[in-house]
Amino acid sequence: MFLLRKLPAAFFSGVRVRYTDETKCAVTVPFKWLTKNPFRSTYFACLSMAAEMSTGVLAMGHVFKKDPQVSMIVTKIEGNFFKKATGTVTFISEDGRRIASMIGETMASGKRTSVNTYSTGKNKEGETIAEFVVTWSFKVKSPKVQLS
Repeated sequence: MFLLRKLPAAFFSGVRVRYTDETKCAVTVPFKWLTKNPFRSTYFACLSMAAEMSTGVLAMGHVFKKDPQVSMIVTKIEGNFFKKATGTVTFISEDGRRIASMIGETMASGKRTSVNTYSTGKNKEGETIAEFVVTWSFKVKSPKVQLS
């Protein structure tokens, strides 16, 4: 239900989180009518969405219920494409420890920090389809002032 409510484009495209823990996340994107381009392969934006999600799920897990709260946002995304995506592509990021470390630094310093995270997409044969670098920025949220 989270995808449908918060990321409907990912939901309807069939992007799905297949595995996650503190250090690693795997996200798949299928090749189907909603994800294909005129060149009979998966549209780059759908590949980008899955790659970003594989890093974002890790970041969300590490900011969840932090006190003080930490906000996160993508500030940059770069992609390199190596092979035509004509089937399901699985994007894996193993940057959970690096993300957690950067969030800890943000909380300790109170200053905005950023970290480059990496996600590699492979087809079912294990061939690399694309690689992405997603830059996440973290900031401690200001406490809300209550008026009496």
